[in-house]
Amino acid sequence: MLHSLTLRNFTAFVDAEFKFSSGLNVIVGENGAGKTHILKAAYSCCSVGTKGSKELISPNPTKSYFQTYLALKFLAVFKPDELGHLVNREQRGRQRCEVKCALSPPGRELVFSLHTASKSEITVEKVPSTWFKKPPVYLPTNELLTIYPGFASLYDTAHLPFDETWRDTCVLLGAPLAKVQQEKTVKYLLKPLEEAMGGSLVLGSSGRFYLVVDGVNMEMHLVAEGLRKLAMIARLVATGSLADKGILFWDEPEANLNPKFVKIVARTILSLCQSGIQVFIASHSLFLLRELDILLHNEDFKGVEARFFGLHRSETGVRVEPGNTVDGIGNIDALDEELMQSDRYMEVEAR
Repeated sequence: MLHSLTLRNFTAFVDAEFKFSSGLNVIVGENGAGKTHILKAAYSCCSVGTKGSKELISPNPTKSYFQTYLALKFLAVFKPDELGHLVNREQRGRQRCEVKCALSPPGRELVFSLHTASKSEITVEKVPSTWFKKPPVYLPTNELLTIYPGFASLYDTAHLPFDETWRDTCVLLGAPLAKVQQEKTVKYLLKPLEEAMGGSLVLGSSGRFYLVVDGVNMEMHLVAEGLRKLAMIARLVATGSLADKGILFWDEPEANLNPKFVKIVARTILSLCQSGIQVFIASHSLFLLRELDILLHNEDFKGVEARFFGLHRSETGVRVEPGNTVDGIGNIDALDEELMQSDRYMEVEAR
């Protein structure tokens, strides 16, 4: 479980600390406030910490390993020309930024820094005592099922204008189905998703995904985008990536979805938390936030821990205001605008 993330002079954050819940964590803010940067920084740290375990680089984490692969991961995920461009640029002169990522149980802490002059170098001050066990999952705002065929192999051999989270997720989408011992959890999570999709997802021998409806294979290009987003989650559940612990980062899950699908997504997110997945989402959708709040008060999800973080721009960088509800994170203009539009609409109807 990701316990906390501290960012000093990193992109828009001069001094920000996030203490996460074990269940749902929601980052709320305007466009450009740094919501995606938080998800990507945390994801990159967890991904590198898992990669070493998978490749058995050494029995225990080493500074040399993290210095090499953290630099490569941040370059691939954030896509800056130089790593030094990730240092907060509002302060003049040579500056240093520091990132601290702590996982539970205690002792699994990663601390590293870089300078404005850094091109592809990261300095690691502290490494976790053990490798991270399970690869995190990152879902970008776009669905990936329609670009899946050959995308990962093409990404590895050509320069593509996509960050590496797309490639990582495509690899997970192509993983084999979950083992028998995970079937109970998989079935519990899959059932509502397949009911919403009206069928089940399969990976064909051609390398393309299909939605099977009444025994007929429907190409994913012909399926509504909202259903394709649900299908991505269904596939990751079926492969076990989101069925037995683990961490999910989801950037604007409501993007390009109508309210009907947003309601299903909200319920799916909390079901994942209930099954032991730690979920991080970035959003400025009042509809999604309200739906999550409604469900969190529902008997079905009362045991799910939730934490909200409001991002507020200021002259000294983005300020973070945490809270246990969306009402406790300060005023977010994007949310207020939606509320004021509702008021204006009611006034017009009343006249």
